[in-house]
Amino acid sequence: MSGARYAPSPNFDVRPPDCAPDLIVVHGISLPPGEFGGPWIEALFCNRLDAHEHEYFSTISDLRVSAHLLIRREGEVVQFVALSKRAWHAGLSSWQGRRDCNDFSIGIELEGSDFIHYTSAQYDTLASLCGLLMHRWPAISPARIVGHSDIAPGRKSDPGPSFEWDRFRTLLRSFIGQSRT
Repeated sequence: MSGARYAPSPNFDVRPPDCAPDLIVVHGISLPPGEFGGPWIEALFCNRLDAHEHEYFSTISDLRVSAHLLIRREGEVVQFVALSKRAWHAGLSSWQGRRDCNDFSIGIELEGSDFIHYTSAQYDTLASLCGLLMHRWPAISPARIVGHSDIAPGRKSDPGPSFEWDRFRTLLRSFIGQSRT
């Protein structure tokens, strides 16, 4: 994605044949939990997380996960997986009767927490990115931008109650309106 810093993750594979993205999944992540700004998210997605750096890391350092994009607190975008490939962000999931959301979704991580407010820069960047993705893949509509909690209810809670969906959707509508003029 243009403007993103690229940090290639080995944790991806190909999408099923004739399966283009038609869903965006918004996630929230912080490593260690509740802490921001360190190199740990990138280390996790690139299989370089040292289990000895923090006691929490010993519980997750063997995971093989990724996302397509990460939006840091200040709005910086890091891309881990090409949008045409299947990132491993959704896990056991389903949306509107379709299982395995990794097959047909783009995963966007926000550096954040269920109970710590996301930043204005993150909302602005997320709305802009989603607008661009909707333009590239017209099957993605605002109604097809969901949280991890929506595709894995009971198992995942992110982006959590601190994510302001109304604020995001207002920004997205504004971005879409500006791009059409």
